[in-house]
Amino acid sequence: MFNYWIRSLSVRLWVTTVGALALSLTVLAAIVVYTFGHSPPERFQVKSDMRTVGRVAAGLQFDASDHPVSVNLAGQTRWLFQVVPTELMYQVFDDAGHIVLTSADPHSRAPWDAGNPAAAAGSIRYLSIDHRPFDVATLRIEHDGMHFVVKSAISEAFNRAVLGERVDRLPGTVAVTVLIATIVFALTLTLTVRRVLRPLREASRAAASITPQNLRTRLSEKGVPSEIKPLLAAFNAALARLENGFTVQQQFLASAAHELQTPLTLMRGQIELQSDLENKELLFREIDMMARQVRQLLHLAEVSEAQNFNFIEVDRLDVAQDVVGYLARKADQKQVKLQVDAAAEMPTINADRSGLFILLKNLVENAINATSPGGSVFVSIDPHSIQVRDEGPGIRADYLPFLFERFWRAPDVQHDGAGLGLAICREIAVAHHWRLSVEPLSKGTRFVLSF
Repeated sequence: MFNYWIRSLSVRLWVTTVGALALSLTVLAAIVVYTFGHSPPERFQVKSDMRTVGRVAAGLQFDASDHPVSVNLAGQTRWLFQVVPTELMYQVFDDAGHIVLTSADPHSRAPWDAGNPAAAAGSIRYLSIDHRPFDVATLRIEHDGMHFVVKSAISEAFNRAVLGERVDRLPGTVAVTVLIATIVFALTLTLTVRRVLRPLREASRAAASITPQNLRTRLSEKGVPSEIKPLLAAFNAALARLENGFTVQQQFLASAAHELQTPLTLMRGQIELQSDLENKELLFREIDMMARQVRQLLHLAEVSEAQNFNFIEVDRLDVAQDVVGYLARKADQKQVKLQVDAAAEMPTINADRSGLFILLKNLVENAINATSPGGSVFVSIDPHSIQVRDEGPGIRADYLPFLFERFWRAPDVQHDGAGLGLAICREIAVAHHWRLSVEPLSKGTRFVLSF
């Protein structure tokens, strides 16, 4: 599982993208924090100082003669002027340069700087007031044709304290912002990747379902990313070539088997007519074995094509009894007893009767061949399965993976055959969506056909 996730395209894309985003945000945050921590405080306080003097100017109250009588500040600005009057002050001058309002002691009406108060309008000067450095912002306003100059003074100590408070909080704020942004992006990217790769997953599931029975299936390119479409097109083209090759192979098997049946029948007839021919029984045995292999090739070609099946309601017990009756003579010759164990009534199944007959015939015939004289072969039927059990020597564990392969025969097998019987059984089971399995027992072997 770990190796799967390591090699997963979506995981690699997710890790790469989220990692790149987190790294970029971290670098950007570090630059911001460094800039705030190492740049002069004046750079960040200019706009703040101008906003403060603007609020003072906006709060000027005039009497009936249009002379300033007070400053009405709101919210946090008023609170700051009240709490730190020695660090945050204002002065208002008339057009003649006289102080008409001040936030300081009314008895102390000395201007903070000499000269024309309006000379510094719209700018900030750095002055010494009571031997302490201040930032003094100046703003010139007009009211009913009269001009006034408003000045606000903020001590550099106060500015540094406020700025330090903001900068101290900045790393934590930036870290939380980076973390939240990364998490949100990661979740969004996860959903996006799943949605983008959904057509590819559907194509993978469709490809996994393709078997020799449905080689006509093709993978849909609908909704698939453009980069993946050439791969699907190449896969579909390979399927078309595979289907053609498989069809040719099946046609060859069927044609060859049909063409061989008639010569074998004629050969057997000619041998029977030769009264003076030696080793007739050996010749009959070889011809019968070849005829059996030809029939199995025909069966294999037939069961490999789904259209050859005719699905109807079938009584499984009736089919099993037909198989036992068909193989009764062979069992008697080998002195093997055939037993059928089933309930009196069972529901029918939807199946091809001939296919089920061939499947059970091959299983029971193999069981008869594997059972020693005096033994028994048991056919057990229940609503969910049919089981065929023999009393032979059993199957070696290292043979189990090869049992259902075409033309495979165990090296130590005693009876004749082409190694096609169980392969035919598997093809029939797959076409019916049944499950065919084998279970080694302490004595013998059991094959289970589950519906």
